[in-house]
Amino acid sequence: MLRLFTALTLPDDVAETLKRRQSGLPGARWRPLEALHVTLAFYGEMDERRADDLASELSRVGGGPFEIALRGVGAFGDAHRSQTLWAGVETPDDRLSVLAGRCKAAGQRAGVAMEARDYRPHVTLAYLKPQANPDRIGAWMAGHNLLRSPPIRIDRFGLYSSVLTSDGSHYELEREYPL
Repeated sequence: MLRLFTALTLPDDVAETLKRRQSGLPGARWRPLEALHVTLAFYGEMDERRADDLASELSRVGGGPFEIALRGVGAFGDAHRSQTLWAGVETPDDRLSVLAGRCKAAGQRAGVAMEARDYRPHVTLAYLKPQANPDRIGAWMAGHNLLRSPPIRIDRFGLYSSVLTSDGSHYELEREYPL
């Protein structure tokens, strides 16, 4: 079984800038440099045949190059505690959301049951342990919320496999698709 998702990789200089911000918060499990990406669609586990069908459908996505930028930081979680720190992603138009929608539709055409939640583009920076202090989380976000990247040209996306280990997920680029 393969656990698959599509994502945009970040240029090395942008990823290194994010990596330098990953400190100063006890209880944060910072994501390694190679795990910093913008997820487009998560497909979950599937057999090789369905993965081949998905790869074929993704080859039809296209759409042309566009730009994104990183802007600000935030946290996901429930009403009682934050669970994930992220860097925000913005675009001058809706092309990133369109690409994510096309990747989701490719999964549906390949017979993958897709999540129904709205697409919220971001780069996961850390997963937070339950004992992380909410005041420290807020202070970290306030200290990094002016994050801004220069425009990042996106001209391809990748199909990645994910293997869960005791140290977190390990990602492997399986295929790359030009836009």
